[in-house]
Amino acid sequence: MTGYEKPYTSISVQTLKRLPLYLNHLKTLDREKTKIISSPAIAKALGLNEVLVRKDLAAIKSGGRPRTGYLLEKLITDLDTYLGYGNVNEAVLVGVGHLGRALMSYKGFDAYGLDIVVGFDTDETVIGSDIGGKKVLHLEKMVSLCERMHINIGIITVPAENAQEVCDRMIEGGILAIWNFAPVSLNVPEHILVHNENMASSLAVLSKHLKKKINK
Repeated sequence: MTGYEKPYTSISVQTLKRLPLYLNHLKTLDREKTKIISSPAIAKALGLNEVLVRKDLAAIKSGGRPRTGYLLEKLITDLDTYLGYGNVNEAVLVGVGHLGRALMSYKGFDAYGLDIVVGFDTDETVIGSDIGGKKVLHLEKMVSLCERMHINIGIITVPAENAQEVCDRMIEGGILAIWNFAPVSLNVPEHILVHNENMASSLAVLSKHLKKKINK
């Protein structure tokens, strides 16, 4: 948050979700040819409303002007800083099944400052293995490792019936933010942030949308 007066809570969740879209688009531009970028250009490229884009970028105090636009390099830096991508956040993952393996192997997290340092499981067939350059350890070792390494982020990719137990262990180890892929609501203290990645709900939205399109 260095250099900003407004905390994350000063902007809406929807705005926060759009900021990475702007950043990803800006990083695809040729920085030698494009020195200045306008909100209308960003809006057109992403299929968004120009006023919406301008308000979103104003929330991070980027200093753009309606007529002259934004300095591309500065806007990229401002977005990176605001989103915290410049700071690597170490995370642990519990549940090294197909989804867990995919997340541990995904190199794209580096661009967002996320580093999954180790995976945990109770399956003896995967414990001790190496996935994406990361070791898989027994779940019993998680609490002490999180405490020792001051890990703040936990990723849950276990079945629903095991998710709450894993969540409790993460909190015991000092985890403050949990990315939950299990299809269940977790009970956590007020100071713990949980983001639920509910694939069942997302599929329901997609299915409903397709049904409307097909039945037209």
